[in-house]
This record gives sequence, C-alpha cells and structure tokens, in this order.
Amino acid sequence: MSKFRKLFKNKARRNHYIVGMVILIATAFSFILFVQRFAYVSMSKQYDGVNLVKRTKQKYENVTKVNAKRGDILDNDGNMIAGDATIYNIYAIVSHKSKTTDGKPDYVTDKEKTARILSKYLPLSQKQLRKYLTPKSKNQYQVEFGQAGRGLSIEIKRKITAKKLPGIHFVELPSRSYPNGVFATNLVGITKADNANDQNSNISGVMGIEKYFNKVLSGRNGKKITKVDNSGNELPDSQVIEKSSADGSNIYLTLNSKIQQYAEILAQTVDEKYAPKDLQILVMNARTGAIEAATQRPTFNPTTGKGLSDSWRDTLVEDQFEPGSVMKILTLSASIDSGNYDPNQLYKSGTVEVGGRTIGDWNTAGWGYIPLSQAFTRSSNVGMVKLEQEMGSKTWLEYMHKFNIGKKTGIELPGEVSGSISYEHTSDQAMTSFGQSVNVNTIQMLQAFSAIANGGKMIKPQIIKKVVDPNTGKTTKTFKRQVVSQPIKASTAKKVQKAMRQVVTKEYGTGIVYNVPGVKVGVKTGTAQIASPEGGYLTGNNNYIFSVAGLVPYNDPNYIVYVTMKQPQKMTEAPEKILSEIFNPLVKRLVSQGESPTNTTEAGSQYVSIPSLLDKSTNDALSEIKDLKLQSGVVGTGNKVVQQLPASGEKVMPGQRIVLLTNGAMTMPDLTGWSKNDVLKFAEITGKQVTTKGDGYVVKQSIKSGHVINESGKIIVTLKNK
Repeated sequence: MSKFRKLFKNKARRNHYIVGMVILIATAFSFILFVQRFAYVSMSKQYDGVNLVKRTKQKYENVTKVNAKRGDILDNDGNMIAGDATIYNIYAIVSHKSKTTDGKPDYVTDKEKTARILSKYLPLSQKQLRKYLTPKSKNQYQVEFGQAGRGLSIEIKRKITAKKLPGIHFVELPSRSYPNGVFATNLVGITKADNANDQNSNISGVMGIEKYFNKVLSGRNGKKITKVDNSGNELPDSQVIEKSSADGSNIYLTLNSKIQQYAEILAQTVDEKYAPKDLQILVMNARTGAIEAATQRPTFNPTTGKGLSDSWRDTLVEDQFEPGSVMKILTLSASIDSGNYDPNQLYKSGTVEVGGRTIGDWNTAGWGYIPLSQAFTRSSNVGMVKLEQEMGSKTWLEYMHKFNIGKKTGIELPGEVSGSISYEHTSDQAMTSFGQSVNVNTIQMLQAFSAIANGGKMIKPQIIKKVVDPNTGKTTKTFKRQVVSQPIKASTAKKVQKAMRQVVTKEYGTGIVYNVPGVKVGVKTGTAQIASPEGGYLTGNNNYIFSVAGLVPYNDPNYIVYVTMKQPQKMTEAPEKILSEIFNPLVKRLVSQGESPTNTTEAGSQYVSIPSLLDKSTNDALSEIKDLKLQSGVVGTGNKVVQQLPASGEKVMPGQRIVLLTNGAMTMPDLTGWSKNDVLKFAEITGKQVTTKGDGYVVKQSIKSGHVINESGKIIVTLKNK
C-alpha cells in the first residue's frame, strides 16, 4: 500500500512539474510576444492598421474646413452671371423624444398650424404638408418635404424661422446662384456639389466655363485646428492653428448682357413657335473675335434644372454638322484668291454628274446657262462644283486647311470637336464645295467667316475677357485679339463681302428676306441635308439644317451673326422667313448699341435704364418702376424683391414691363394684358413651363392669379391681338 502511495506521489509530483513548466513556457512566450508587439507599436506608431498618432490627434484635435469662395462669372461690364450662394433644405423633427437644451419640445407640436404657415412659403398645399408631417412609422425621427423643401433661399429661410415653429430646422448648403435664369446657360455651365447634404461639401463645374475653369474658380480651401478634450470641448488658451483659404478668381466673359438677353428672347419665341430640334444664335465682334451673345435651344434653367436632361452639352462646340451652303463663302474665297475665278464664265445650271453621282441645285430645273458671278448669289451647288473643279481638288483642300476646317479653334470651352473632311471620292470632293461631306462646329465656322470681315485675317473667337484675383484685385490673365492666320488676301475679302451683299440686294438673291432697312448687311444662306442613319440623306422639306451667316455692315463689319436651325417640327413658314425673325431684329438691336441711351429711337421714344431692385421692399420697387413710366408684374407674396427681369443696367423702351420675384410663396400673377415677351420673362424668372397660344396680349391663363404655382403641370397662356 505504501509502495502504491509513493508511486502515486511521484506521479502527481511529475504532473505538477509538467503543468508548471507548460505554464512557465506559455508565460515566457506571451511575455516575449508582448515585448515584441509593444516594441513594434512603439516604433511604428500603428496598431491593427490604425495610425495611433493620427487617431490621438483626431481625438484631441478638432479640424474645421474653411471653404474658399468660388469665383464669380461676370459679363464684359462686370454684371453677375454666376456667383457663390447658400441654399437651405428644410426638415421637421416629428419624434417626441427630441428636446431643446432647456427641456422644451423640439418637435412639431401643432401639425395644423405648421402646415398652414409652411404652405405660404413652400409650393405645397396644407394637405400635402400634413401628410409629410404624419409619417407611417411611429419610430421615424424626422421628415423632409421632397424637392419642394430643398434649395430654399435665405429670404425664405428667414421668413420661416421668424415664425418660431417647434421642430422646424434647416441644413445650410453651399450652392451657385444664376440670377439671370436662362442666360447662355450651356456655355456658362453649372456646378455640382460633391455631397448634396454636407454643408462642407465642395462644388465643382460639370459643364461650360464652370468646368473648363474649375480650378481657377475653386480657389484653395483652408482649415482651422483647435485642441479639444475627451468630450470635444475646445480647451481654453489652447493654440489655434489656421491655414487660410484663397478665394477663387473671378472670370469676366465677353458676353454683352443686353445682346445676350435679347438673343434669348428671340430664341425662345422661335423655339415655341416652330419647335426646331436644335437652334443656335451667335454674335461675334468681327474685329476682336469677342463673342457677345451665344445661345442654343434646347437649353435649361440653371436654378431649377428644368430642361437639363434634354440639353446636357454645349452644342456650339460639342456638336459637329454639315454646314451646307454657308460653306460657299469659303469656296468663293478660295476660287478668287487662287486666281481661278472668272465671273463671266458661263456654266449650265440645274444638275451635274460627278464621280457617278448626280449633284443638283435647289432648283433642279436650273436657270439655264448663267455666269459664275451668279452662282454664289443664287446659291447654286452646280456653280460651286464648277469652282472646285476649276481650282482643282488639291488647291481647294489646301484652302479648307488654311481656314482651319477639321481643326479645333482652341476656344476656352470644354469638349470641342475638330470636325472632319471626307475627301476620298471625287463626288465627296465636289460636295465639300457646297458644305456636304464636311463636318464642322459652329465656333469653327465663325472663325472662318472672320477672315472675310478682317481683310483676310482670321481671328480666333474669344469668350473670356480677363481673369481677376479677388485676393489682390489684380488681373492675372487678359485675353486679347488673336490673329490665327491669313488664309486669303485683303482684296479677296472685299470681293466676297460684295458678293454677300448681292445675296440680299439682287432680285435673284436667296437672302432678300434678310434685307434690314437702313443697315447694309451681307449674308449667305444655307440649307444642309442631314445624314440618315441608314445611309444617304433624310428626305422631307424640314429635314435640313437651315442657316444664315451675316456681316453687319457688309463693307466694314462690326459684327458677324450666325444662326442655325435644325429640323423645325412646326414649319408653318419658309425656313428663310423663320430665321429672319431672329436675324433681322437682332441686327437692328446690334446697330442701335452704339447710340447714346438719350438718343431718339423708334417712334421718337427713348431708352430707359433699369435700376437694381434686388433686396428692396416690394412696395418701394413698384413705386420706383412707376416713376420710370414702366409697367410691373409681381410673382409671390413676399415683401422683398429677390430677382428681377430685365436685370439692372438693361435699357428698355418706355412702357415695358419689369417682372419681380419676391421672397414669399410663388403665386401666380394676373397676366391679363401682358405681351408675349412679358410672359417669357415670367417663365424665365419662375422656371416654370409656360405654353403660349396665339399672338398679341394675354386674355386667358390656365392657373388663376393668387394660386401657388405647383411643380407639376404646365401653365397655358392664351394671347390675342387687340
């Protein structure tokens, strides 16, 4: 028995020894691992992939971003086109758990009252607001009001805040203001916030000037670093480290607001009346290359975003097309300049066979045998083919290259296309002489036309006047007249100018409709077929790109006007007549620009200069308008003006109407007696879809005056002549 006990003791002692050794080894191994880990953390300052130094800084430092002010975009006189702004999103807390710091309810306590008051400032009915304030889930903490509760102005926010409604709060967001509404919108562009719900979000350009000069406009953000305790409270007497921000530069465009606004009105009128698929209007200073007006349809309202899905590009540089007969300006120039032009040479008009293809005049029967001097005036395709053949395809191609056809202009706009020349077949070579089998962009053609206006010197189109650093007030970059090349001689340019004048004055000219009394304009008309996806060209009397290019005046041009219109869906008038509804009044306006505002104009009237009415009380603004012998129209129920059309600095005829947008709920005014131009101002300032029926003055409107204008549905306005 004692032997067994002894054996058991020895075995137990051995087991204790083994367990002890295992524990000792495990402890030693753990200690070694701990030392190694501690040494690694001490040296690398990292744990589990986390930078401990940075984590500690984050815990005891508060870094506040200091946003730089985005630079403004202004017209050539310094009037605002785009500027920094702040918008507000409204939301309501509906959870009864929410309390203020002093224990009072911080949730909507009276839904009826809240809905009634908010309906005055938001485009929502009381019924709609009550529905928002009564969510289906009882656990929901807060609610928003859809699109109607987003992008509110500071005036609307102040009005609502003044009502001291429990549970109503706002989120402040950086934004961009476009006070002129539709104003060269696709060229100027728009911005987008990186995070639409973050007040520290950056905004960046996504189109036009806003995109091309995004870095220049953005500036440099700064930051402020302060020391805080565990609870995030700033420590007293702690050192504050600041990295100052640098505001973005201001960009001055070459746009002339007076001309631009008028071009927008003309474009909108033609767009509504004839519904073209595309419409472009360009006005360039012939001597400097400064673009003074540029617009397109379709377009969109940069404030509301209405129409954006149908107009997500700047067609002036991003679209290429076959220019049609305006190309004959270059063909005639090349023929004269190369010494191959004989104006008295006769040719048989009507049709001609080239490379197995029949090419015809717009009048396929032709005019019999006529001299080449009439080919340009009559816009004869066969005549241009004759000029191309006399020059030779090699010489004609050289001149197209001299005019930079197929090459980007380098204008300061994103996405410019270079165009192309199809020149493989003999028929293609012939067709380029009248603007088919060649693709261009609008700015490219404008640049080519400038050689005719400037004694043979081709001027680069400019959209930027200067860049100014607001931090120093210094001009950091200036864009001046730039001669690209001289493709033709001065004597050639003079001869082509005279030929363009004959298009208007000769009884057989295709541009008689563009004759503007008192103004010696020279033009070239254009009708280009549109390529079919199935090959060949589309058929039908409206499946063309119609255009007119004009020199104002023809013999010493101050302006080049270029208008293009693609596939009008309501072609109730001849295409030349439609384009003349833009070209002729625009030319009249351009000629009157050099006159003093006090000089007499039509019917002995005088221009009235529009003052700035922004931020004035509605009553004071109306009184000031009355003193100027102008009419007025008020949109909204507020007591303060937040937007106006026409803009300040504009000059209008006596008796014209100024439309004011106030800070109240957007309500419908009584449009009775308003002209079509007045209705267009109303549509532009509100961003609403307005359809006009008839001409003259308003006699009927689909929404009664005083009603809040809802987001959905279009407004129909009926006009009749008095």
